[in-house]
Amino acid sequence: MPGAVRCRVAADIGGTFTDIVLLLHDGTVATRKVPSTPTDYAAAILTGIRDLLAERGVDARCVEQVLHASTIATNAILENKGAKTALITTAGFRDVLEMRRIRMPRLYEPLYRKPLPLVPRRRRYEVVERMGPGGEILVPFDREQAAALVEELAASDVEAIAVTFLHSYANPVHEEAMGELLRRRMPDRFVSLSIEVLPEIREYERTSTTVVNAYIGPPIARYLRSLRRQLGETGVEGRLLMMQSSGGMLDAERVIEKPAQIVESGPAAGVIAAARIGRASGYPDLITLDMGGTTAKAAVIEDGKLVRTDEYEVGGGISLSSRLVKGAGYVLKLPVVDVSEVGAGGGSVAWIDAGGSLKVGPQSAGSVPGPVCYRGGGTEPTVTDANVVLGFLSPAAIAGGTLPIDHAGALNSLTEKIAKPLGRDVLHVANAVHQLANATMVRAVKAVTTYRGRDPREFTLIAFGGSGGVHAVGVARALGIRRVIVPPAAGVFSALGLLFSPIELALSQAFPRSAHECTPLQLQAAFEALEQRAVQQLSHPRPRVDLQRQMDVRYAGQAFELTVDLPAGPIAAATITDAIEAFERDHERTYGHRLEGESLKEIVTLRVTARARAEQEARLDVQGLIAAQSRPAGRRTAFFGAELGAHGTPVLSRAALIAGPRRGPILFDEDDATLVVPPDATASLDANSNIIVDLDDAA
Repeated sequence: MPGAVRCRVAADIGGTFTDIVLLLHDGTVATRKVPSTPTDYAAAILTGIRDLLAERGVDARCVEQVLHASTIATNAILENKGAKTALITTAGFRDVLEMRRIRMPRLYEPLYRKPLPLVPRRRRYEVVERMGPGGEILVPFDREQAAALVEELAASDVEAIAVTFLHSYANPVHEEAMGELLRRRMPDRFVSLSIEVLPEIREYERTSTTVVNAYIGPPIARYLRSLRRQLGETGVEGRLLMMQSSGGMLDAERVIEKPAQIVESGPAAGVIAAARIGRASGYPDLITLDMGGTTAKAAVIEDGKLVRTDEYEVGGGISLSSRLVKGAGYVLKLPVVDVSEVGAGGGSVAWIDAGGSLKVGPQSAGSVPGPVCYRGGGTEPTVTDANVVLGFLSPAAIAGGTLPIDHAGALNSLTEKIAKPLGRDVLHVANAVHQLANATMVRAVKAVTTYRGRDPREFTLIAFGGSGGVHAVGVARALGIRRVIVPPAAGVFSALGLLFSPIELALSQAFPRSAHECTPLQLQAAFEALEQRAVQQLSHPRPRVDLQRQMDVRYAGQAFELTVDLPAGPIAAATITDAIEAFERDHERTYGHRLEGESLKEIVTLRVTARARAEQEARLDVQGLIAAQSRPAGRRTAFFGAELGAHGTPVLSRAALIAGPRRGPILFDEDDATLVVPPDATASLDANSNIIVDLDDAA
């Protein structure tokens, strides 16, 4: 529309709230938190967008892009609500999903049971064929048997089919033939081929990733197509882009083709925004703490860069990537921002176990029925209810006054369900619930620091999410961290991160060979072929695409690899030598040693990321946002535990720190989040309007 105000919209669906950010081209920002709508997640997005457009007087046709992050894919796995899926594999390999890896994630639980496979054995089928690891055909593809199997599946109620043949990454002809039979006979079913999802070594990881892709394919396709249709009906016709687990945006149609890319969509966006804030504010080494209504997520930013990995487990109580802890969930071997996630959010339920001990989570009240204080029908006390009773959250309303709070209901729930059965004072019980939530989040932070050879005391904690600022100082103190950063718009920070995320596509290809025997010409040719595919699939002009090269390297005989970067341009012998040295340095840092002497190194996988160059950097009018959220100062009583006690505490806006630092206790109430500064800490404002909380001492 000529002369109209152009804008972009970012939407992040969480378990309790859906966060919406509207960014106009002049940098004006408007935000909104809307209760999530699990029966139709798109409803909350549409409500938030309509409200913000109406508030700012912007025509829906002026929205150029809708940027979206979601937990839809994760929830489909965790709640077993994916598609009815079949698996077709090489004869003799039907049980790969159940055999998994020989890992016991919980050593002292002899009765521990791993999650059931997403595809039960009765829907796992074998086809006669066999490929060798070098791509040689050992047993020809039995097309007649495969055709009969296709007819059997066509007559069934299966919605999705995953195909994983042994060593298809080395020679894809058998898997391609199977895929052609399936797609020609059943064009309405979702078909997931491992050569399209993960053409890499390791049979279990490749099978698991391909099955996850198939399992979530139909529900993701239905959701995204429904969302796009409903946006169109609202008048929003801008491009719909989804956040990938790797931290890049991708067109919704590409996501529908390979939905496993978005399983960890939501957590990645916040880390992107945190890295940007850190670089701008002079904090290159950060630990991110993203606490929402259902989960808490932690990640590490080192030297201003995100830490990524290519293997992740979801659905095992704590979702994480770890070379040391495996076997508890469903493996996804795809690029992902290295995030650990635990069931500790504002909606996490407090309960008493059979032994009379207080527990918090992992079960959550979510958005329906929600915490008791939300008046949505919840009856079980939650972390949010405890924070209301402690005085940390407003007893009247939160989310910019749009969500009334029932203080009496929260107090009664904690009293009747927890305090009376334990014979304890309700304030101390509320504090115990708060501290238990902190302890669970400390576990998430350690998963990405201590367990990886990083000392959390050497980092600064950056906290966001609706509940992040309420718990940040307590988590920092437990880890020995002395400084906490809370950025503007902290409660919708992940949605904000979508606005700064590049459009990108990552591809990989198995390339097993000795590093000493690999020639520069071989490596150059393989990378160029992969880059050509990536640029083609990204659908951007080649001059506007930046390409990043990486490869996985290991010592000969090792079971797992480390990923190293390669420079752009022609590959020379020195390029390979430098990459091997980088691998050895990373190996020593990660595992504490390197192999001395002429130990053989192997190249295993090549990786390429194609990243579209932004036409211009998104600009935010942070001062305008802060001014819009300024409120008259208030006061309420807050309880900071037995040691620090209860205090009459000023309730301020971020703008109050413009005059200079303030000693705690302070409560900062903003439209999207609350920050708790205890009596033994000091708050100040930096040049980028971040609140900096400095602790007097740390354990």
